[in-house]
Amino acid sequence: MGIIQIELFATLDLVAQAPGGPEEDPEGFPFGGWQAPLLDDVTGTQVDSAYEGTDALLLGRRTYDIFAAYWPQHEGDQDFEIAELFNRVPKYVASRGTPDLAWAGSTQLGPDLPAAVREIRDRHENIKVVGSLDLVQTLLREKLFDRLDLWVHPILLGVGKKVFDGGAVPSNLTLLEPPATSPNGTVHLLYGLAEGTPGTGDMGAPDRGV
Repeated sequence: MGIIQIELFATLDLVAQAPGGPEEDPEGFPFGGWQAPLLDDVTGTQVDSAYEGTDALLLGRRTYDIFAAYWPQHEGDQDFEIAELFNRVPKYVASRGTPDLAWAGSTQLGPDLPAAVREIRDRHENIKVVGSLDLVQTLLREKLFDRLDLWVHPILLGVGKKVFDGGAVPSNLTLLEPPATSPNGTVHLLYGLAEGTPGTGDMGAPDRGV
């Protein structure tokens, strides 16, 4: 069984809407493209490394449409290894509508999304979920992910769709690598889904050992 890894860029208040550009998800959101001023070589290298070994993409409809219009036009560009990767691997689209699947290797998932995701998890080794916040909420709620790759940027927006916007259920996570910072203050965090649910305790209890 393969792993499902969610890739997300977020602000310090965990807004993850439209980091890439104003046209990405503009409805009611005035900060599209907020990530661009904060990018640096360190973050770029971290992102490139995160996609090593990817053999499938799992995308929501909006992200798929943006990617399908962009990446096929950029294969062969200098330093665009990600374009070659995205164009080559299978793409699975979570949508209730009828997306244009002209991008080579694209397949629409069936109406039973959890079951469809489990099927592709059995079919691939390393599945990446990029952006796709509505899809992410479903994966969090169903615990259908293995890793959460999160870049937290040093800005506060106060508005916008958030990483854990109603989809999360009580879960334990394990930090898989030490946090890594970039010159612009972005922190890269890689978590793995762990067994069980969060426990509770009394900070004043004698078994705290203080």
